[in-house]
Order: sequence, then C-alpha cells, then structure tokens
Amino acid sequence: MLNNHPCYNEKARNYGRIHIPVAPRCNIRCNYCDRKFDCANECRPGVTSIVLAPEEALERYKLAKKRVENLSVIGIAGPGDALANFEETIRSIELIKEYDPEVTFCLSTNGLMLPNYGEKIISLGLRHITITINTVNPLIGSKIYRQVNYNGKILKGKDASSLLINNQFEGLKYLASKGTLCKVNIVVIKNVNEYHVEEVVKRVKECGAFMTNIIPHIPVKGSHFANYPVINNRELFMIRRKCEAYLKQMRHCQQCRSDAVGRLTDN
Repeated sequence: MLNNHPCYNEKARNYGRIHIPVAPRCNIRCNYCDRKFDCANECRPGVTSIVLAPEEALERYKLAKKRVENLSVIGIAGPGDALANFEETIRSIELIKEYDPEVTFCLSTNGLMLPNYGEKIISLGLRHITITINTVNPLIGSKIYRQVNYNGKILKGKDASSLLINNQFEGLKYLASKGTLCKVNIVVIKNVNEYHVEEVVKRVKECGAFMTNIIPHIPVKGSHFANYPVINNRELFMIRRKCEAYLKQMRHCQQCRSDAVGRLTDN
C-alpha cells in the first residue's frame, strides 16, 4: 500500500500522482483560505485552472497515464472538499476504477462529513485518506474557522469548531479501525495554533492516525490571515522534530494544487 504512494512514502519519489479537481464546493470557511480557480501561477491547495466533471476527469487520467511515467495515485483534493461534493467524487472514482482497477485513490477532506460517508469510503476500497485537523480546542478552532455548513445548518464560533472537531475524530477513529491509512494534515498558523500542534499530534495518534503532515499556512491575498506571519523553516523543523516522538512525520509535502500532476519532485 505504501511502495508506490509518493505522499505516504518519501522513498516512492519516482512514482507520480494526479489530482483531479472535481470537488468545487466547500462546507467550511477557513480564515487562511481564499479559493481561486483560475490562477495558473499559484502553487497551493485550493487552486485549479478548471473544475472537471467526472467524465472529464476520466479523460484527463487517461491522457496523464500515457504521458507520466509510473503514475500510481489519483488524489481528490478539491478545490473545495471531496465529501462536500460526494456525488461527483464517487462518480469519478467509479469511472476511473472501471478503466483502471489497479490505481490507488487518495481522498482529502476537512472531515466534517466523515461520519456520514465513512462506511461508503470503506466499501469503495479507499485505503488512503487525508484529514486536515488544525486543532482539538474549540476556542482555537473559532479563530481558524469562520463558519461550518453542516447539512444546510450554518454554525459559527465555538459551536462550529466543536462540531467539526467531533466529526473529524469520529471519522478518523472509524476509518483507522477499518485499516485505512489516515494521514492528518495540520496547518500551522503563527500566533494561533503553533504551540498547540503537539497536542493535536498526540490526539490523532490515539485515534489511529498513520502519520501527520505539519505544514505552514500560506498567506493568501483576500483571506483573513493574509497578513499573518509565517513560521520559518527552523521553527517548522523544531515542531516536526518534537512531534516525531509521537508519530511518523511527512517532511516532503509540496502543498500541491488541486490539479497537480507528475512527481512531487517535479513541482
């Protein structure tokens, strides 16, 4: 399961991945995010040049399979949230699996809808899930998330972050108990959650996470955190070093676009 997955295994750097941008809608609003679909010069999560229908995603995969050597993984990472676009996500998976049953799928989510769709994820045979969990503290969460839209109900403040955190951990525990390899992304925002990351890592380990990917927040023009300072490489190194005492750490993340294709080392 790990030999050909470049995100879960740094030694698999010769294998390629493709992100299919089939999930435009998002059900939470993060203060570090301002999604733009048409900025070809930006390399960050939430950005794509175009949103694809499932049938278009299949054609893009067919083309990439011919052009990219050792293409082994298909990721669905937005530009919104994969589970907020569940029908499009599932249709894309089904179409591509019918064409290529051997390819590995990797799904990224904020975790809000995991309690709703966890069983379906397992039944589809998805064995690699990335969940972004930035805090275990609702007060800190209220500083990171402006609002949560859960089944049409809008929540804000601590109520929103409490629901999100509860659903994230419920989903993580369920998937891990079924043998899914769960990678947890943690976005470090200076002066917001930087001293809280260790606590997050401890908690996700208890719930069965396979590894964590601690990454700096990227200042995005137009976002609430656009002018917030960014942790430097030394600070990031120290946080990861401290947290590796509890759980395996990913250190080669490129914070890819939602339409990325190729090897991680090509970015």
